[in-house]
Amino acid sequence: MFVAGALLGWRFHRSRLLFALLLLTLADRTVLHFAAGHALVRDRVAFQAVGLLLPLNLAALTLTAERGFVTPPGLVRLGLILGQVAAVGILDRSAPAPTAAMLHTTLLPHVLFKWTALADPALIAFFVSAGLVVAGLLLSPTHTGRSFAWALIPAFLGLSRVQPGNPGLSTFWFATSALILIVAVVEASYHMAYEDTLTGLPARRALNEALLRLGGQYSVAMIDVDHFKRINDRHGHDVGDQVLKMIAAKLAQVSGGGKAYRYGGEEFAVIFPGRKAEECLADVEALRGVVAETRFSFRSKKKKEKVLTDRGPGQRVPVTISIGVAEKNDRYTKSEQVVKAADRALYRAKEGGRNQVQT
Repeated sequence: MFVAGALLGWRFHRSRLLFALLLLTLADRTVLHFAAGHALVRDRVAFQAVGLLLPLNLAALTLTAERGFVTPPGLVRLGLILGQVAAVGILDRSAPAPTAAMLHTTLLPHVLFKWTALADPALIAFFVSAGLVVAGLLLSPTHTGRSFAWALIPAFLGLSRVQPGNPGLSTFWFATSALILIVAVVEASYHMAYEDTLTGLPARRALNEALLRLGGQYSVAMIDVDHFKRINDRHGHDVGDQVLKMIAAKLAQVSGGGKAYRYGGEEFAVIFPGRKAEECLADVEALRGVVAETRFSFRSKKKKEKVLTDRGPGQRVPVTISIGVAEKNDRYTKSEQVVKAADRALYRAKEGGRNQVQT
């Protein structure tokens, strides 16, 4: 898991994955070394130190940004991790009794946690780390944050249920944590390729693959925001991005079984599986009308940052869309031909005065 995840993290520049896998591997090797053949593993300084430091380090990685591996911040992180290993080793050899006493400080009701091999400081470290990770997710939900939150659970189980007679059981739980983090990187890469981060709609690659999967009748509507360059020039790109997000929200609610995609720039597409062009016109026309009737306005003129809303008073930003529709038929048998035909229809709609639908 470490080797596979390290290669993946290096390839996709995910330094936090690399450091998390290093932490899990160090924890696993330490537990195996001190658990094998020791009936009183709970009393071992190194074991309790792992229980204390592992969750705190994972939480720190969750709440910080990608800083690279072979970079000054990355080398500092690596130095801190290795420094903790060295500190635990020195304390274990030079002052085992006071260190053990500190790591076994009674802070929680023993009757509630007698089932776990972790002492109270380590348990509190897991609880605090879980709280920090969850708080970070509430403030800024991310795939990475969710994966670290889930990875804490098997790491906790691996340390809580460690068995002297079967130390390899902890390796299973640590490997599970590593697998969760690795899968999260793959999932995040998938979303980057197939989901538009600005609007939340599926991206162009997802559109192309969806068209290839459609074997029978279907129609495609190509949609363009009218005078979008003028909006950007007059109000700034931040407002332009907000316009795209609000329009995307309207397109995502298209009726008639359609599915909306971000095609690129200010252009969108909607697929209607199993329907001819004339059967989609009412739904497409309704979509055009919804956008035209929506009041895109600034929330407040006094604010430095311009915030668009579709409710309340404010300076209005006129926004309309033009739509071109084409269907798969005997003339247009391939998906790229259907898309080009819809693009030509869109061009006619814009040439004809915009804010209209053409087929």
